[in-house]
Amino acid sequence: MSRFTGQRVAVLGLGIIGSRAYSCLGAAGWQVACWNRTPKGTAGETATPEAAIENVTIISIYLKDAPAVRQVVERISGFLQPGQVVLNHATLDLETTRWLNEQCLARGCRFLDAPFTGSKLASASGQLLYYIGGDPELAAELDDYLSATSRGRQFCGEVGTATVVKLATNLISACTVQGLAEALAIVTRHGVAADCLVQAVAEHAGASAITGMKLGAMATKNFETHFSLSNMGKDTRYMLDLAASAGLHTPAIAAVSQRMAELAADGLGDLDFSAVAKPYLPTA
Repeated sequence: MSRFTGQRVAVLGLGIIGSRAYSCLGAAGWQVACWNRTPKGTAGETATPEAAIENVTIISIYLKDAPAVRQVVERISGFLQPGQVVLNHATLDLETTRWLNEQCLARGCRFLDAPFTGSKLASASGQLLYYIGGDPELAAELDDYLSATSRGRQFCGEVGTATVVKLATNLISACTVQGLAEALAIVTRHGVAADCLVQAVAEHAGASAITGMKLGAMATKNFETHFSLSNMGKDTRYMLDLAASAGLHTPAIAAVSQRMAELAADGLGDLDFSAVAKPYLPTA
């Protein structure tokens, strides 16, 4: 059993994933405080992030993006205590991940780069998969804690490696869903039933978990948010920064990023990122 088991912990950020992670931790017996930038009225919610992290051993961050993470961590940095462990689960740019590690080291805290794959349903059932970057011994010590919200942990290397892997996997998801949207549009505009494409893709070599999750919903115009278009669009911009810093030309994700920015500006940002298909589909 981990030495952390049974100790007080905090969740910062109660969005789609953070709120469900908070519930899973409580159900697993952890003493959990929580905080959100916009108050949710959740049991155990504190008025400030400073109050949430007081006397806790582990701090898990599930905030929306790099600006939010930087703002909150700058706010709480003077309240961090030596020996506390900070885990970032938000998808960030690489520079912000490294900045977080530096902030923690300066306060005598330990840090893990721990973004995840999995959306609303996976988080509700404690079935996220964490990518881990940082000290492998610390990751092992936190296994009991992370197992409350996840089905597995994949160690990637030093701090920052998990961020890179997470962005790379999101690149695949973003490009795949845009491809599905275009395929669906072409098929239906040529008079073929959407269900025919759904069945064909299911039996095709290109079938995957993402095609299974998204294509059928797109065909029925179900854009319930599991992972928002605005969040995926934000991640595509982080992907482009990574590519540029490596001197790489990545036209596919560049095109998808531009398309997502356009659709978010048109008011689709709060829908699921599969809403890239929405403009192609008949409104009747």
